[in-house]
Amino acid sequence: MATKQFSSFEDVREWADGFLALFPHRYDYIWAEHPNPGVKVEWKTETRHPLSDRVIHQGSYLYGVRFGAETRYCLLDIDAGSTYHPKYDPFAISRIAAALEPLGLVSYLICTSSYSGGLHLYFPFPNAQSSWQLAISITTLLENAGFKLNPGQLEAFPNPRPYLVEGAPSLFNAHRLPMQTGSYLLNSDFQPIWSNQQVFVQQWNFAQDRNDLDTKLLKQILKQAKRKFFRISGKADKFVNDLNAEIELGWTGPGQTNRLLGRITMRSYIFHHILSGGKPLAGTALIEDIIDTARSLPGYQDWCQHQHEIEHRAEEWAKCIESSHYFHYGDQKGKFKATSEELEQAIEQAPTWNQQRSELTRERIRSAIANLLETGSLPSSATARFKTLLDYKIGGGSLYRHRDLWHPNYLTEAEFNLETVVKRDEQSDGAGGASNCHSLTSLFPSTDGNASPANGSSDSTHRIQPGLDGNSLSEQGSEPLNGVQLVQQTLADIQAQQAARREAFQIAEQRQQQIKREASNAKLMARMQQFLASGDPILVAEALAWAEINLGVLDVSMHLLQNNPQDSTSLEDQNRGSRNDMG
Repeated sequence: MATKQFSSFEDVREWADGFLALFPHRYDYIWAEHPNPGVKVEWKTETRHPLSDRVIHQGSYLYGVRFGAETRYCLLDIDAGSTYHPKYDPFAISRIAAALEPLGLVSYLICTSSYSGGLHLYFPFPNAQSSWQLAISITTLLENAGFKLNPGQLEAFPNPRPYLVEGAPSLFNAHRLPMQTGSYLLNSDFQPIWSNQQVFVQQWNFAQDRNDLDTKLLKQILKQAKRKFFRISGKADKFVNDLNAEIELGWTGPGQTNRLLGRITMRSYIFHHILSGGKPLAGTALIEDIIDTARSLPGYQDWCQHQHEIEHRAEEWAKCIESSHYFHYGDQKGKFKATSEELEQAIEQAPTWNQQRSELTRERIRSAIANLLETGSLPSSATARFKTLLDYKIGGGSLYRHRDLWHPNYLTEAEFNLETVVKRDEQSDGAGGASNCHSLTSLFPSTDGNASPANGSSDSTHRIQPGLDGNSLSEQGSEPLNGVQLVQQTLADIQAQQAARREAFQIAEQRQQQIKREASNAKLMARMQQFLASGDPILVAEALAWAEINLGVLDVSMHLLQNNPQDSTSLEDQNRGSRNDMG
């Protein structure tokens, strides 16, 4: 009995359904449970099987689809809080549509994406076009018209994806299907009208008949765009996806700003030119992208407690990553060393971000204390020490958490033990004094997260600049390092920093001993002078005996004039001669 062969799995299609036929690509679809009012939708991706018509009709979940190799429509997404939303700019959508007219896209239908108030603009056309060519073309036209395509502001579907992952193109971004909960068609005044799938199809067909894509202009735009296409490793693609997973969720509570800004900075600096095209970001362009991305994320307005200084924070993170061992993926000096087994192992074993920040803060406090001891200006009271350490750009919260390093209850000049600090550092760097490479992933080594906002960066009395972790590849003429060399160089940098710390503590200890000796001598001098002035024969004799050994220290002239005038001249001459010798 012959068996029937199936070339591939085919889901059951309801071919009479004109609405679902508009969205034929069903692989790698997204889905989510219906959320409670006001709660963000948590999307998941299903890769095991395609999405069927009957499952969509069932309506148990929310669904979204991606684009295949070819498409007959494109979509623009404008969030409710976007600058381009009609409630902020009533003419922005008209300008967006005008920017796409040269390509032949002259008509669109518009609907709300959900109850959030975001808008979806659909531009259907009759003949299928390459998805990636269309994505680059519409993005180029919009950018040339001055529009910024960023999450939370304006997004294009299909999205530009100018890279391949180990020979296979990466997936296009998915978008929510229209006419689900909270989705309504809008009229020309952006007011909702009676909406269902049949009305949606009618408006779709009307717009499709008017849109005739100019393929010659499309190819011309592709040539003008001059975008560079990259082939990246699967590990780099996973790195991008991991960053996206952390970033796109946005703020869900307090205390997340530093973490999110760090992740945004890494994605923008390393992968922006791959994800969005154009040149790699640096300097002002990098700072602006960090700020725009942060402000567009969910929860920023509700949970970010650093909105008043977001520009300053973004600038700090940008300077930090530009001085780190990270650089633009595909740079001529080498690409991100994700393929180095040694570096990967070091990163996997790295401490958590909070642990790194805590250790960096403790190091700054130690350096500040050493500097104060070296200059003899360490206050004795807790309040005075606290205020002095604030001048070193160490936040009050950090000082409270690490008070064992500076508070008089824990640390006095007599208890400041160099050996204890050095041993603690050696233990943290590994057995036998061999350093580990946990600091490889330190991205923000020179600025504490709890820096006091009351002290501007230009008003600091003292400045301590600890060395950066990792390797900077910005020096001209330097050869790209492989993974082993990168780890070895980083270990050498760490050892050099430890040697510098030991030298600083040795200087501080020597100064501390000098202070103690001077204090002891001053006390003894005062006591001998009191003995000399007491009139007690025994005490006076002891003071005179001490004065003969330590010539020029005590003032004995008055005593000798009163008790033995004939000897006063000779002893005074000795004292004067001794002072001349010392001078």
